[in-house]
Amino acid sequence: MPLFRKRPAAAPAPTATTAVLDVDPALAALTGHYTIDPAHSSIGFSVRHAMVTNVRGTFGSYEGALHLDGSAPARSTATLDVTIASVDTGIADRDAHLRGADFFDAETFPRMTFRSTAAEATGGDGYRITGDLTIKDVTKPLTIDLEFNGAATDVYGAERVGFEGSAEILRSEWGLTWNAALETGGVMVSDKVKLVFDISAVRAGS
Repeated sequence: MPLFRKRPAAAPAPTATTAVLDVDPALAALTGHYTIDPAHSSIGFSVRHAMVTNVRGTFGSYEGALHLDGSAPARSTATLDVTIASVDTGIADRDAHLRGADFFDAETFPRMTFRSTAAEATGGDGYRITGDLTIKDVTKPLTIDLEFNGAATDVYGAERVGFEGSAEILRSEWGLTWNAALETGGVMVSDKVKLVFDISAVRAGS
């Protein structure tokens, strides 16, 4: 459901070459503040392991907020704070390694944060949000491509919106440089990491 739809201008002059942008009232009505619902959302990642397969994980503890502007997407914003110690790949020893000094050093740097700096509609249900991702006190820009999954009122009367999306980063740019060489060539853990977001957010006051 795009934020804007095109309709011809009424009685255009013979030389007119532009169209009038009409804001969809249903989407304009979604304008407001929303809180991410961790019980119905997922923030995860996948990374190539030993050059042959992918290891997937999630973060179980986080909080975030959205301000959506259905009339002007560029005025939308997002914030996210993730508790590093909540990382979960399904293997306790691996999770402990990720929390330790070789990777996140969660005791020294307990949180990973994202603060948006720009947003745009990319056509159809697509949106793009750019912001600052901070890991281990290193802050670098990150662009996330998102798809709007729709809006609904749940059985408890809460107004919800849904988005899913992904982004890719090079972990070494945030100081996550640990690795080990393989006897057959290559390395144990890829530098490239895919971040995956599946977000359900509830309108404030719902």
